[in-house]
Amino acid sequence: MWLEKIDIQHFRNYSEASVTFSPHLNIFLGRNAQGKTNILEAIYFLALTRSHRTRSDKELIQFQQSTLKLSGIVHRRSGKLPLEISLSNKGRITKVNHLKQAKLSDYIGHMTVVLFAPEDLQLVKGSPSLRRKFIDIDLGQIKPVYLSDLSNYNHVLKQRNAYLKSTDKVDIDFLSVLDEQLADFGARVIEHRLDFIKQLEVEADKHHSLLSNQIERLNISYESNISLQNNKSIRQAFLITLRQNHKRDIFKKNTGVGPHRDDLTFYINDMNASFGSQGQQRSLILSLKMAEIALIRNVTGEFPILLLDDVMSELDNHRQLKLLESIDKEVQTFMTTTSLDHLTNLPPDLKAFVVEAGSISRKQVNI
Repeated sequence: MWLEKIDIQHFRNYSEASVTFSPHLNIFLGRNAQGKTNILEAIYFLALTRSHRTRSDKELIQFQQSTLKLSGIVHRRSGKLPLEISLSNKGRITKVNHLKQAKLSDYIGHMTVVLFAPEDLQLVKGSPSLRRKFIDIDLGQIKPVYLSDLSNYNHVLKQRNAYLKSTDKVDIDFLSVLDEQLADFGARVIEHRLDFIKQLEVEADKHHSLLSNQIERLNISYESNISLQNNKSIRQAFLITLRQNHKRDIFKKNTGVGPHRDDLTFYINDMNASFGSQGQQRSLILSLKMAEIALIRNVTGEFPILLLDDVMSELDNHRQLKLLESIDKEVQTFMTTTSLDHLTNLPPDLKAFVVEAGSISRKQVNI
């Protein structure tokens, strides 16, 4: 899979831009705050209908404008596929092959992306919400039913929390009805995640072993506040835990257990990776990104598009080399950087662009 071109209207600091890409390596050069990351964000948004940098859609629309529009042509094994997304105060409109999509889950997955950005280096030591977001984005791209189950779960969760906040005298029978619905969708969400983590662990361990010269093994543990170890089904265990927490939830006026509070723990040679060295943690994140590419390829039959947002400067020469070596020639890659000086082993057919104040121009590079 690769993105042939993208057309941008009123996105961040871009009024209008149209860029045609190489199916292999594309590099965006320029000083900081010129719009390099905004290009990668536009590609990410075209694929996933959301930004990796902000939850506020208003921040994406260019200043003094009311709408934005992104369109692109993605090449898949089945042929060319036009994609389009527009955003206004009325919401999102997504189109696949010029046909409007009723649900976001019908749109997401037509173009898959893996993003590696400096903030990903916080995945090990950062908040649990970062790790849940990591699961949701990857799993949502390869398994559309996961997005549907997660959306339904969040809808019931919102209802349950709103009810707990709205009354001082909770009707236990009504709360139990909400519990049943929450357990239905929540169990499905957890099952999807467990299967995904199992597959991801296998791929990530392979890459981490290579990065560490076969010295270190990587394990990933899914941490749930619902007991998953006994003979009960996940749904049954979730329902029991919800009922056991009724007093707590009524007092706190929110839902204290469920996949919205679950987490991941990474282990290097059975040691919690949050206590590892900075070098070990960076190798772990690099291994995860390589594993994401392999897993998406295994599940969908297509390589995802790789977005590297100013991460080469965060990696030492050894990890830079391993990253570049690991990228399959079939993986279209987009990279932002301030300079090419620190990069080696670049392919001769790359396309380079200079980004300055929201303007993009081609740059000739002698390799």
